[in-house]
Amino acid sequence: MTTEHPGILVLPGAGSFGGELKPLLDELGACARLARYPGRFGRDFGRVTTFPEVVDACADQVGSRTAGRTVLVGHSFGAYVAHATAAELERRGTLVHALVVVGADAPRLLAVSPDLGSDRSAAAAYLERIDPGLLPDPSDEWRDVVLDTAMQDLRLLAHYSAAPQPYPRCPVFAARGETDPLTSDAGLREWSGATAGPCVRRAFPGGHSGLLTTPAFADWLRAVAARA
Repeated sequence: MTTEHPGILVLPGAGSFGGELKPLLDELGACARLARYPGRFGRDFGRVTTFPEVVDACADQVGSRTAGRTVLVGHSFGAYVAHATAAELERRGTLVHALVVVGADAPRLLAVSPDLGSDRSAAAAYLERIDPGLLPDPSDEWRDVVLDTAMQDLRLLAHYSAAPQPYPRCPVFAARGETDPLTSDAGLREWSGATAGPCVRRAFPGGHSGLLTTPAFADWLRAVAARA
């Protein structure tokens, strides 16, 4: 009898190009891949997108797989994209076996200040507070690219928070870093109201992105995917 391996799609946070997720992707191996958001790579780079367009693109990337169980892993901004993508996949008739949301309180608690999508200083201060490693040094020209991309993502998230989303039926596994200033244990508990399936919660040592590089988190994620 052959074992069907899960296909894990990892959705990065606001402004991220996946660098902070590389250790995790390396740990997970060939079964995992990074989601490619529209407007972020190649000839498409810099194109303004909408939240539904990002969701459709992620759903299409899952749909391109020919076999295996589907596991979505979203970090921060990516958690909300993953939640909406799970609902879209179910609408298309694709079974989602597990939705893992990391570094994000439940959707009903989401509130994004308009300043974060329009004020560069406010956005930079916000990102440095929650994830000091996300923005490059001020002398690095790549800093402006990351900041502009993050602001675009935060604008999309403001529209997401204003619009009701269909809730998926798949099980949700919610995780946060114990020192993450953007999330709380209470915020993780609220994810139980964002799915028609079961909800499991877990806290790990580390901050907003720091938990992604811990062996404990990688082991937990592998266990989740294996049970999915």
